[in-house]
Amino acid sequence: MENFYFVFIFAIDIQQFKLTQMLTYNRKATNLFLAFVVTTICLGLCSCSEQKKRYVIGISQCSTDIWRDKQNAELKVGAYMHDNVELIFSAAHDNDMRQIQQIDSLVAQGIDLLIVAPNHISKITTAIDHTYDSGIPVVVFERKPSSNKYTASASADDYEMGDIMGDHIATKLNGKGNIIEIQGLEGSSPAIDRHAGFLHSINMHPELHMVASLQGDWTEQSAYSAMSRWLQSATTSQIENVSYIFAHNDRMAMGARQALIKYLDDHHLDRPLPLFCGIDGLSGKNGGINLVCDSILDATYIYPTAGDELLELALNILEHKPYKKENLQIATLVTHDNADALLTQAEEINRQSKYLEQLHNQVGTYIDLLSYQRLINLYAYAAIALLLLTLVIAYLYYHQRIRLNKEREQIARDRLNFYTLISHRLRTPLTLIEGPLQQLIHSDTYKNMDASTKEMVGIMDRNTNQLSKLINQILDGVIEDQNITDIIITDDLPEPLIQQPSPVEENSERATLLIVDDNADIRHYLRNILKEKYDIIEAADGYIGLKQARSEVPDLIISDVMMPNMNGLQFCQSIKNNIVTSHIPVILLTARAMNHHQIEGYEHGADAYLSKPFDEHLLLSRIANLLQSRRQLKRIFEEQHNSSNGHTQMPASPINQQDLRESAFLRKLNDIINEHLNDSTLSIEELGNYMVMSRVQLYRKVKAITGYSPVEVVRKQRLLRAHSLLQSTDKTISEIAYEVGFADPSYFTKCFKDEYGMLPGEVRK
Repeated sequence: MENFYFVFIFAIDIQQFKLTQMLTYNRKATNLFLAFVVTTICLGLCSCSEQKKRYVIGISQCSTDIWRDKQNAELKVGAYMHDNVELIFSAAHDNDMRQIQQIDSLVAQGIDLLIVAPNHISKITTAIDHTYDSGIPVVVFERKPSSNKYTASASADDYEMGDIMGDHIATKLNGKGNIIEIQGLEGSSPAIDRHAGFLHSINMHPELHMVASLQGDWTEQSAYSAMSRWLQSATTSQIENVSYIFAHNDRMAMGARQALIKYLDDHHLDRPLPLFCGIDGLSGKNGGINLVCDSILDATYIYPTAGDELLELALNILEHKPYKKENLQIATLVTHDNADALLTQAEEINRQSKYLEQLHNQVGTYIDLLSYQRLINLYAYAAIALLLLTLVIAYLYYHQRIRLNKEREQIARDRLNFYTLISHRLRTPLTLIEGPLQQLIHSDTYKNMDASTKEMVGIMDRNTNQLSKLINQILDGVIEDQNITDIIITDDLPEPLIQQPSPVEENSERATLLIVDDNADIRHYLRNILKEKYDIIEAADGYIGLKQARSEVPDLIISDVMMPNMNGLQFCQSIKNNIVTSHIPVILLTARAMNHHQIEGYEHGADAYLSKPFDEHLLLSRIANLLQSRRQLKRIFEEQHNSSNGHTQMPASPINQQDLRESAFLRKLNDIINEHLNDSTLSIEELGNYMVMSRVQLYRKVKAITGYSPVEVVRKQRLLRAHSLLQSTDKTISEIAYEVGFADPSYFTKCFKDEYGMLPGEVRK
């Protein structure tokens, strides 16, 4: 016994080791899964938007005015077409040192390209060179670079502008007159080139005289001041003889005009103003084109801002696309002849630009909303991912708990099955010891034994009882250790509950019992205690027992549970599922004595369940009770034949499932008999064929259920029908005899009198 115990404990340790390994593996798998989920989420969040190279372009303006405002606006419009461009603007307000600092600041911010409009190119060349040397492309516009350290340049031909404006003035004045020039910022390349071009054109007309060349700085105020100073120093004749004033831009032209108007007003001079012209040719309020249309200026020259082209050049450089290093912009002269058309065109462009700006603002709003939506989506995705992660963890945890519980339950079952097996191996020989020993103690042989022999028998009895208790204690320990609430069912019932066979049974026909057990000694022991009251047949396993039960149709079966090939539960279920044997009571004998074992046995159709070792008196009582319960159906059948409706009916609510099966069998039998009731040649063989049973099987089945042979059942049914017809019809006795299947009316009369104690004719009286 100790060896079995140690083997089992070792098996339990192996199971626990496997369970631990499984849980360890599950934890590793869970960790790997979590890492995979987190990585997937991170990659998903990082890849929500397509990665695209972004460019930061720094723009350094030497000053701020309407011309540069227009250019900056065009740069922004150009950037609208490229969602990967960021523009950073700065304005030096004509301060060279400030512009140098701004360029250095832009470089420090990490710009990818610099667009610069120098105030004095010579003074900020060092900053431009430093930017270029640091690997940042440089685009110089509106000025001529003073070194070769630049990537590209963009500007109009200022010399040509000055030359064309000179030709226009000469044409306007018919080659004669006095002219004043107001130059731009001293030292700036546009001012130098425009002055040179203008002189070249004027010198071509000897009668054109430049009476003054004043110095401005591109601002209206500088021209106003310069013109005021000249007026103060000039003679009245000089002033009156001025025919045309040319300024290097429209703002300075308007400043000079304002100064002259003020001078004439202050001196109360009433004379027409000379003609004025400038350069820039912007549209809009105080723009050069509008001023020409309003005849405030005689002419202007459109100096294209071309901010969109400038941005396109910058992007070509950054994206390593083909580009020109020197880019010359086309300029246009504006006079009264073309001013209206150019103004209309410019206003349409401005309108489209404003509309585009509005669209951009709306798109920006939508993009912001989209960004918020994307952010919300990201949060939602993250929340969903976390929720899924939580669900996965909960799912894994739940199934891990289920697996753990299943493992624990399996270990508990294995342990119980092990001890049940050991108990079975011990209870079977213990039954063979305890049963014969009790028979010996209660026999006359024991009474005639001497004291020494009785003492030895007593020692055997006490140790047998001790061994039985030890087995129960082992099982109790296993049950308590596994926290199982089932209890061991013992067979030591109080004496009043043990029913002795009734006198009816003792005097009745001997019943046939089938004993099914793989242990020959158990079969021999059971035969010895049952043979005095019953006829015994035996089978060594479930398969043999099933064949014998179908062929012999015994009155009761006693079967072991733990057998090879077909165990007792399978055997019992097969007995109950077969129409030939379904009525036979089955008693299961086993060492599997726990509640759930008994429930399992009853679920397979067992009528009684006894655990080994068993008391022979208890066994005899159970057998007697079960056989007595079988007689209840016989009494029911007998009571039904006492009715006068002519048809045998079974109870509407059978006592149990077995009664339900037998009721169905009897209904089928009665239906077949009634269907062939007028057939006097109906034989038991034919009736068996209709019931799909052999003659012997039908006889024993019907006899066991009703207490009558099939011939008697058919005759009783015929007579019952005849009794009903005698009461309900005017047919003759012979006609009724033939109708219920009797070939001889005399024999019918005899059978009727034997059944009912009266002649057929007396029923009608």
